Amino acid sequence: MHSKFDMSMMGELKFFLGIQIHQSPRGIFINQAKYAQEILKKHGMTSCDSIGTPMATKHLDADLSGTPVDQTKYRSMVGALMYLTASRPDIVHATCYCARYQAKPTEKHLTAVKRIFRYLKDSINMGLWYPKDTDFKLTAFSDSDHAGCLDSRKSTSGGIQFLGGDKLVSCKPKYAQRYLKSMYDLM
Repeated sequence: MHSKFDMSMMGELKFFLGIQIHQSPRGIFINQAKYAQEILKKHGMTSCDSIGTPMATKHLDADLSGTPVDQTKYRSMVGALMYLTASRPDIVHATCYCARYQAKPTEKHLTAVKRIFRYLKDSINMGLWYPKDTDFKLTAFSDSDHAGCLDSRKSTSGGIQFLGGDKLVSCKPKYAQRYLKSMYDLM
């Protein structure tokens, strides 16, 4: 490529677009701890109490009679969380549920978003681990529910794909929290 393009070697990649990359002889670890810390600070959540899960067991609904909140603030919080899902599949499901209500967010929805931030506070260093020298066996899981959305009665589907048994390649919201929590506990 050096013969076709003007290039220079700037050393080992450590940080790119808010994503931290840690390379070692054992593999590569990707996380967004600095970015997560920045959004906690930006939204005034650095001194909050932490919580063990990103979402309550009861799903959100439209909350038509709830007290409206500032859409701009809500969207900013959800957008920050959406970018964080690049290395945090454990918050994908909860974040996508909150993203459904960006048009008319209420205090109930804001409380759900703040719960995700509270979860991040205690799990800020989580990320994705890709060990070196593993096989290329692809394993995939898929599932859907029938009329699972409380507002639209639409079905929610999900799936997750692993390479070599435990290296996450791709996921859709429904599976992220269920399967990855146990993986993070092992790290």
